[in-house]
Amino acid sequence: MATDSNAVTPLALPVLPLDDEVVLPGMVVPLDLSDTDVRAAVEAAQAVAREGGGKPEVLLVPRIDGTYTGTGVIGTVEQVGRLSDGDPGALIRGRGRVRIGAGTSGPGAALWVEGTRVDAVVPDPLPGAAAELVKEYKALATSWLKKRGAWQVVDRVQQIEDISALADNSGYSPFLTTAQKVQLLETVDAVARLKLAIQWLGEHLAEQDVAESIAKDVQEGVDKQQREFLLRRQLEAVRKELSDLNGGSGSAADESDDYRARVEAADLPEHVREAALKEVDKLERSSDQSPEGSWIRTWLDTVLELPWTERTEDAYDIRGAQEILDAEHSGLQDVKERITEYLAVRKRRSDRGLGVVGGRRGGAVLALVGPPGVGKTSLGESVAHAMGRKFVRVALGGVRDEAEIRGHRRTYVGALPGRIVRAVKEAGSMNPVVLLDEIDKVGSDFRGDPAAALLEVLDPAQNHTFRDHYLEVELDLSDVVFLATANVLEAIPEALLDRMELVRLDGYTEDEKVVIARDHLLPRQLERAGLEKDEVTLDESALRKLAGEYTREAGVRNLERAVARLLRKVAAQHELGDRELPFTVTETDLRGLIGRPHHVPESAQDPAERRTSVPGVATGLAVTGAGGDVLFVEASLADPETGASGLTLTGQLGDVMKESAQIALSFLRSHGAELELPVADLKDRGVHIHFPAGAVPKDGPSAGITMTTALASLLSGRLVRTDVAMTGEVSLTGRVLPIGGLKQKLLAAHRAGITTVVIPKRNEADLDDVPAEVLDTLEVHPVTDVRQVLEIALAPAVAARPEERIPAAA
Repeated sequence: MATDSNAVTPLALPVLPLDDEVVLPGMVVPLDLSDTDVRAAVEAAQAVAREGGGKPEVLLVPRIDGTYTGTGVIGTVEQVGRLSDGDPGALIRGRGRVRIGAGTSGPGAALWVEGTRVDAVVPDPLPGAAAELVKEYKALATSWLKKRGAWQVVDRVQQIEDISALADNSGYSPFLTTAQKVQLLETVDAVARLKLAIQWLGEHLAEQDVAESIAKDVQEGVDKQQREFLLRRQLEAVRKELSDLNGGSGSAADESDDYRARVEAADLPEHVREAALKEVDKLERSSDQSPEGSWIRTWLDTVLELPWTERTEDAYDIRGAQEILDAEHSGLQDVKERITEYLAVRKRRSDRGLGVVGGRRGGAVLALVGPPGVGKTSLGESVAHAMGRKFVRVALGGVRDEAEIRGHRRTYVGALPGRIVRAVKEAGSMNPVVLLDEIDKVGSDFRGDPAAALLEVLDPAQNHTFRDHYLEVELDLSDVVFLATANVLEAIPEALLDRMELVRLDGYTEDEKVVIARDHLLPRQLERAGLEKDEVTLDESALRKLAGEYTREAGVRNLERAVARLLRKVAAQHELGDRELPFTVTETDLRGLIGRPHHVPESAQDPAERRTSVPGVATGLAVTGAGGDVLFVEASLADPETGASGLTLTGQLGDVMKESAQIALSFLRSHGAELELPVADLKDRGVHIHFPAGAVPKDGPSAGITMTTALASLLSGRLVRTDVAMTGEVSLTGRVLPIGGLKQKLLAAHRAGITTVVIPKRNEADLDDVPAEVLDTLEVHPVTDVRQVLEIALAPAVAARPEERIPAAA
């Protein structure tokens, strides 16, 4: 901006230093004349004024840490007199900015300097942007002044129209620092000066708002605490008065005394009583506002709710318990025998006074391992019913936090005891039947390993002193019957499995499924479908076909769904008027009601449609998470013209199964001549072995003889018998080695309509576990060598048509 025309005229003025203070143009300030420099400057100005006339003029210059600024303010001495405290003083008004030049001489003892006026000229009228700045500053200043209660000053600020005077008016603000005031003084441009004033005033208002909000919150918190304190005192006084009216001393109403009386009246073990009384002592010493008091009360409530001395009497009617198990579950003889044995031993221990030996009672820890749908979970409730005990189910599937088993520490917010303690509390007795469902689905992560926490729970040698992290007192679990269920044995940690007694549930035979469907599933589904018992009847042939051809599983879950679907269809047809009741469902009615069968045995298919109708396909047996299953192996040789060589394996095979394929191939290469096989084909042409159902991962050594048979069938051109299935590991010398899961595999062969099974000789003892009705339908061949397998499995050689012969190697 342009400057005034007389601004270039030099001035000679006495310097009035301001120590760490700044005066801006337009400000009127009183100064103490007792200061030597101030008095010298005022006297020098008065001397000049007496000679030349007019008011005395001084140059107000800030002196910051002993250093003068480059810009000062010319000020006129308006009045000299006494200040409010009686000291001599002068009233000085700032008029304009002066750029300080060189020193000069003058009367008196003051310092004289030359200066030049540098006030900016402000255009009239103001530009739009400047006018907006003026409006904004006035709004901010008004808001700040109103908060301070300076209403008279508000009117004066609103009357200022000059932009330069308005910006300099901010020099009165007490929140500005000396450095900020110096910056305002040295900023000649009025618009820039006003922008600085707006920025600093806005920041101060924001800080003030935050400070007021914090102060308000603090005050509200203090008021709330004081109010709560007064109310609690009043409540105590009211309780005391009520107690006095009732003839009491007032102490019985105290909460800690109430807990003490409850602990002393409860039937607790001695070590638990001592721990509870210690916590009551802490509760008495804690204040009402202390969070520890809440933790102690919750802990005491939990301890007092646990059934420390409550036990149910076991039903020692062994024969009656066996009848209950047989009535509620068909099959599962191993588990029923184990429960019967347990009750018999408990009865004898009780008769001889051996209920507790070495601090331990006669509990049991059983692991029920088997495919889904065989009745593992429902068996737990039947066991509790047979023993006359309470039953509690604890679902462990997906549990990943160790605190779910052993509980949380009491110091955590929302701490709870573990699931085992909660199960005992829910049962209301110290000897319930606790079903640990899906123990093989327990996971582990950064929060710990729940399976490791279960080691103490399921160890009969340790669980009589089980210590939960929340309770921190010993809990006797030695009288609890733990039943753990799992689908996959390999998923249970070895250390945990070692502490449990393993009972395998390998699935049901077709006859058992028919009995289960007739006695258990059908009555339950009739009720759910809203049908009476005599309205719909399922013929035994229909149930057998449902179990054999509409479902193929180790358990009966899908069979129950099929029965439910069948009954829903009949009920719907009756409501539509298409079916009269009562109605008997026969084998021939199934297709019209629920569609075609989904699992037709290979033996029931047309010979030309069977998988083994071409050389190179053999039938094996495998074990999956859903029980036993039939597994087909397909082998083929590459055309010699393609130049392919080596072994190709497909079907998502694991490392062990891949090695079994290599062993089978190596055995045939080394013994091909002995077996009258064209082994040259194996050398010069690529071999491909495929396991159908390629989306399902497969592993294990038990398909060794199946792959060997498939390759031998391919090379010899002899078909593998349709009614033969096999399982066994093969060695490089042709020995057939034992495998696992024989019972499940034979049940799968029975379901699939297989009549001849080849097994390792060393697995012959496992046939005792297979139901007699299954063995009666199977011709089992225990073998020790692959040559025996080939003799049994391969059909007699038949002259093949020329186009079906395997081309010889080039």
